[in-house]
Amino acid sequence: MAVVGAGMAGATVTRALLDEGMEVHVFDKSRGPGGRLATRRSTWIDAQGQARVTAFDHGAPWFGARDAEFRQAVEQAVQVGVVTTWRPRYAAHGMPADEGNGMVFLPAPTMTRWCRWLLDDARLHWEQPVEVLHRCGGGWQLEGQEGPYAPLFDAVVLAMPPAQAATLLAAHQRDWAQRASLLPMQPCWTVMGVSDELPHLRAWDVARPESVALGWVLRNETRPGRSARRGEVHWVLHAKSGWSRTHLECDATWVQQALQQALADWLGSPLHWRHAVTHRWRYANAHANRHASAAHAWWDDRLCLGVCGDHLGGGASGVEGAWRSARLLAQRLLRRATAPVPIRAPAPAATSVASNRSPATTSAKELS
Repeated sequence: MAVVGAGMAGATVTRALLDEGMEVHVFDKSRGPGGRLATRRSTWIDAQGQARVTAFDHGAPWFGARDAEFRQAVEQAVQVGVVTTWRPRYAAHGMPADEGNGMVFLPAPTMTRWCRWLLDDARLHWEQPVEVLHRCGGGWQLEGQEGPYAPLFDAVVLAMPPAQAATLLAAHQRDWAQRASLLPMQPCWTVMGVSDELPHLRAWDVARPESVALGWVLRNETRPGRSARRGEVHWVLHAKSGWSRTHLECDATWVQQALQQALADWLGSPLHWRHAVTHRWRYANAHANRHASAAHAWWDDRLCLGVCGDHLGGGASGVEGAWRSARLLAQRLLRRATAPVPIRAPAPAATSVASNRSPATTSAKELS
């Protein structure tokens, strides 16, 4: 079995299959797991000329748990110490929170921790993007930039943004490819950096500025399990989706300066930046639209090919949507793997002409 993508959807479906004794190979173009549950380490030089390494949670800032089954999975992760609870303090001069009672969850000590734990015992292939799928000899051959990856796999799950999945699906499931291409995801420009602390900066963790450009402002050093140093603020600035879409192809340096200026305007004071780096999330948030399917996962029994992800989350978004979609697909896969092979009685000899067609089956199924 091959799973392409090591974010929450890919890690969840992998864990379910590993728990049933299956061998799973996971391929991802990144250097590690997590997808948008991401932490990035950045090296910079401080005022004393010393090299410093700071970690920034620059992807999904946290997640909630509304569904009872997902909440049970999150509580298990909390018990084993790979996820923690948090009630972030919101800036008084920003827009209010939208998380209900304010309780959220995040992996610790880094955002990748939960996915890494789920992927334990899997065969992991980092920095190996899959660019082509070949159907050959009843199995699947995955191919990257430098040629095919071994071995052949009996089934493939694509746990990746729909635009990327559409490219791989086009030669094998044209209907899915077309529908995946119509499931856009919203982009997000993100700036991470270190500044000197402002004397008048009050204690808060998160802000939702009334800003054209800024969607979220996070103080990374105040998050559970993250490192802090007196006199510093570790910023993560997320641009709004519309602003990011408008400026998607702009120079990263210009984007960084624009978001830093937007922060200074909102704070009412300039910042002395010690370090800053910019990241573009081309596929950051699933976007509901009229092309979205009511199904939560796609599975083709004939091809042994599946698709899951937060874009198929069935009303749930982000981490919970990815988990829900992956769990549903894993259940379908496991039912197929454990289904008994029917014993067919020998066909009686016939003197008359009879149809040799087998009963019709549905090869491609949408799971909800």
